[in-house]
Amino acid sequence: MRLSRLYTNAALQTGRTLELDDDNAHYARSVLRLKNDAQIILFNGQGGEFQGKILEVSRKSVRVELEKFIDRSVESNLKIQLGLSISRGDRMDFSVQKAVELGVTSITPLITERCVVQFSGEKKSQRWQHWQKIIQHAAEQSGRTVLPDFADVANLTTWVTQQSGLKVFLDPYAEKNLAQLAPDNHSVTLLTGPEGGFSSHEREIAKAEGFIPVRLGARILRTETASLAALSAVQMLWGDFQE
Repeated sequence: MRLSRLYTNAALQTGRTLELDDDNAHYARSVLRLKNDAQIILFNGQGGEFQGKILEVSRKSVRVELEKFIDRSVESNLKIQLGLSISRGDRMDFSVQKAVELGVTSITPLITERCVVQFSGEKKSQRWQHWQKIIQHAAEQSGRTVLPDFADVANLTTWVTQQSGLKVFLDPYAEKNLAQLAPDNHSVTLLTGPEGGFSSHEREIAKAEGFIPVRLGARILRTETASLAALSAVQMLWGDFQE
């Protein structure tokens, strides 16, 4: 039977007794309905995971004894840096979630010319924290023991100047496809566009910084479909989908 997995930002060590934070305690108690002596997996995104036993379930707390460390990894051999143009509502949530499931190494939310989402200081922080939660839950579900790096919201024009290796951006009008390229030192950087696509100015900026435009077939894909398809394609061509 597969054990339930929970992410925690606490330090983990074999033999330690840990009190779950409020969110995890509520989930273990009210959703999973775990009882005393039930087994559970905890991980903190730094590699490996810990199998533990529930010592106490009460309204005030849920305590877990960490019994053994499991040195396990499902990370891809391909490092994938994703520049993800911000889209509206659940489209962005979906893209972040699926990127984690598909083994992305890092994600940077990008503001582009055609971005329809506006950020103020507090709202920007709230959205970032919301996406970070999605990353954590996706790692729980997919069995990952290392959390992808999640960078601060950045402007596309700044972000493209900071990338290296094989750099590609998705363009339905491009002449090349991914199969005609090869990763640089097992690393690839993907830049995916917003709703409405990149502007001509942004395309020129990306190409000036060494990004290669590539197409994903003959059809124009929605932003959330394009990122999902591109990540699947690079994992099939150069990553762990062949294992």
